[in-house]
Amino acid sequence: MQVKRIKRDISGVILLDKPLGFSSNQALQKVKHLLQAAKAGHTGSLDPLASGLLPLCFGEATKFSHFLLDADKSYRALVKLGSTTTTGDAEGEVLTTSTVEVTAQQLDEVLKNLTGDIKQTPPMYSALKHEGKALYEYARQGVEIERASRDVTIYRIDLHSFEDNQLDITVACSKGTYIRTLAEDIGAALGCGAHLAALRRLSAGHFKLEDAITLEAFEALSISDRDACLLPVDATIDTLPSVVIDADGEFYLLRGQSIWKANFHMNGNFRIYNEKGIFLGLGEQGSDGKINPKRLLKSQI
Repeated sequence: MQVKRIKRDISGVILLDKPLGFSSNQALQKVKHLLQAAKAGHTGSLDPLASGLLPLCFGEATKFSHFLLDADKSYRALVKLGSTTTTGDAEGEVLTTSTVEVTAQQLDEVLKNLTGDIKQTPPMYSALKHEGKALYEYARQGVEIERASRDVTIYRIDLHSFEDNQLDITVACSKGTYIRTLAEDIGAALGCGAHLAALRRLSAGHFKLEDAITLEAFEALSISDRDACLLPVDATIDTLPSVVIDADGEFYLLRGQSIWKANFHMNGNFRIYNEKGIFLGLGEQGSDGKINPKRLLKSQI
């Protein structure tokens, strides 16, 4: 008889260096299994072709994962000039080929023009949903769905090298940016076509790739050492302002009630801690000046 695996009620954040060939969900499920965690979620997809930083949230940390979904990102990318593909990256079939006759000045001008606030049309090979089904599912069936363009911001594009018709660039961008689409736009602007040859995520919000652990290294750890890799529940939001409330305030807040705090004023979301420094959740100040609970951790009451 197979013994049922006991899942642990653990909370925190793992910074994973996702390997090539894994979807974000496959990587998440692997780490979740290694931690024997009951609940988990990732913070924004990386294609199997891409590697790099993938923050994973467990337990109570999943309540705040959307803050990383909305965060700025940065990537190291290889863009191959002279050919376009069905998917916009190296996994697709070649659609067109062209001779590459690009000068350094032309390239510099194109990269400058694609920096700042721009519009992008999401690719068909993406996880965006249409009538409850991912766009890539339609694409695999040969069905083209009309997509509205979206506003994104490219904060900077740094060119590291341009050799053998391949650009090595670093891109810092806002949420919702598709680097595949940026690669195609670079190729279109240069008149030779292009596709994304390789991609590695360097940062997500305030998290950096150099602080991440590889899946291979994580798997080699003991269960206690894996637990030690967990960042605190509030790691994804520790750039937000914070407030400390007294024991009376904590008592009522954890029961879902709004509370007063003398001489307090703060705009937007903020972290709430008790006098012992324990994170209680997120709050916001109402028009009446009270602190309203917005997203609290599971109460111990």
